[in-house]
Amino acid sequence: MYMSETAIESLFDPKIVYVSSGTTRQEVFEEVSNDLVAKGYVKDTFLDNLNSREDAYPTGMDLSVVGSQYPNVAIPHTEANFVYKRRIVPVKLENPIEFHNMIEPSKTMSVRFLFMILNNDPEGQANVLAEIMDFLTQTPWDRLSHMFESDSAEEIYNFLRDNFDEK
Repeated sequence: MYMSETAIESLFDPKIVYVSSGTTRQEVFEEVSNDLVAKGYVKDTFLDNLNSREDAYPTGMDLSVVGSQYPNVAIPHTEANFVYKRRIVPVKLENPIEFHNMIEPSKTMSVRFLFMILNNDPEGQANVLAEIMDFLTQTPWDRLSHMFESDSAEEIYNFLRDNFDEK
């Protein structure tokens, strides 16, 4: 599937790409959520719902099934009524953070990168998740590794802008 430049720009916004030095899930969620509220992307109730939803429905993904070199990621999200705009919010974690596994919730994993989904369309959550998974599994590792290794929000945004549509 090819996405136009306008579709890419509607999914990613350079003002909401983060590199976080937080050391816990709650710390990172609070840091990102506070900024998203301030910038008008989400409602004040977003953070509480994000945490409770992550507790009930973990989003950690073991990408070693794609390749042993891939870091684990998490794809936290919440219901549409807590969100004003549809975006994917990339968050590079400077410190690995424990998330529960989406497939086996009793297991935890160390995560290095988040793709937080903001979706104001209740029907569209699965589509965005599928697009992220396609991107992660279909982008060659020699290119994808640049995004995972970058400590620059601008570089991460530029990589996603240039590569997310290459399916």
